Amino acid sequence: MRQNKMTQCSCPLGKAMSALGSKWKPIIVMVIRDRTLRFGEIAARIHVISRKVLTDQLREMEEDGLLIREEFKELPPRVEYSLTEKGIALLPILQLLEEWEARFAMSEMVSVNNN
Repeated sequence: MRQNKMTQCSCPLGKAMSALGSKWKPIIVMVIRDRTLRFGEIAARIHVISRKVLTDQLREMEEDGLLIREEFKELPPRVEYSLTEKGIALLPILQLLEEWEARFAMSEMVSVNNN
């Protein structure tokens, strides 16, 4: 669960880190991207996350306005998730983080191989 200290932070970076403060939330955002996915589809794409943790993270992300949970009154019940405008706005930021990691992962590999 989320730490209360972070949720009460008044600075913009603190609030942003509260919304994305787990290792799973940015990954969930990148998995959903610009499409609508069912719970099982998200779980299959992030197979290393437990269903309980995924459920908790999705609930927090919905509370923070990052995603929309749409429930369909069908048998069997169906729930779909998609990003809100706020969630979609994170995509370029997370893509920059991916590029940052790729850049420095390559330089670290070169450094290790030269030693």
